[in-house]
Amino acid sequence: MPDFIFTDNPVAIHYAIPGFILLLLIEIGMAVYEQRDWYETKDTISSLSMGIGSVIIGLLTKVVMIAVFFFLYQFRLFDLSVAWWVWVLCFFAEDLSYYAFHRASHEVRYFWASHVVHHSSQKYNLSTALRQTWTGELSGSFVFKLVLPIIGFHPIMVAIFGSISLIYQFWIHTEAIDKMWRPIEWLFNTPSHHRVHHGSDVKYLDRNHGGVLIVWDRLFGTFKVEEERPVYGLVTNIDTHNPLQIATHEWASVAKDVWWAPDWRSRLGYLFGPPGWSHDGSRKTSTQLREEEELVKQSHSQAVI
Repeated sequence: MPDFIFTDNPVAIHYAIPGFILLLLIEIGMAVYEQRDWYETKDTISSLSMGIGSVIIGLLTKVVMIAVFFFLYQFRLFDLSVAWWVWVLCFFAEDLSYYAFHRASHEVRYFWASHVVHHSSQKYNLSTALRQTWTGELSGSFVFKLVLPIIGFHPIMVAIFGSISLIYQFWIHTEAIDKMWRPIEWLFNTPSHHRVHHGSDVKYLDRNHGGVLIVWDRLFGTFKVEEERPVYGLVTNIDTHNPLQIATHEWASVAKDVWWAPDWRSRLGYLFGPPGWSHDGSRKTSTQLREEEELVKQSHSQAVI
């Protein structure tokens, strides 16, 4: 690897913070000028607090993550160079690994317990992009990228594309941009696609998990086009702006469910089943909610006929 790879800071997200702040202020100015309901003061403060906490914790966890990547890199299957085509392959491989992580974070409650933080705001703006988990990497979210250094992609290369993905995803958290040129909408994750992802409407749940690219959702059946404006937040919203509660509320719920579960099968279900799963059927998963909505639509259609 060239020397510049080792001297560059792979946690490039920190360099982007001034740009984030500038764009955030511009969007706030637009919201005030156009009298839009994009922002709410307490919500924005909570999002910024979560972002600051995530950055501080990330100073430690990312060092550990890179160390693990370097350890696994010793056992790589292929000695890949730093030729341009390797960088291209790494971009697609990292973006696919992000899709796998992001989808799992909506389908496996253990990972959702961290990721739910990002969906806990009922507003959708650039500050929402900064509402990041404090426990994601601590709970092992980076496992989805472990295959990359094993294949032979250099750990710093992987980290750089991870940072690029996070930086890219900042600007798509906005209602200020409508749908874009059709080829861009087809290939890339855009504000329109990501608004769907943050919607709590049943038809929008667990859709559009892509990072930079939206093609993985199209390929694996999780894509949904934006129709009407989504209702943002959670199916059951949390009534707090306290950063500590936002960061830990789902972990507390998981612990409570596991403690009171009647057997080990139920305990595993509460940990690794989909969010909304319950041993007695008292709650509903996204799939069950969609099935119920479809049945209602069918009954209405039959009644009209």
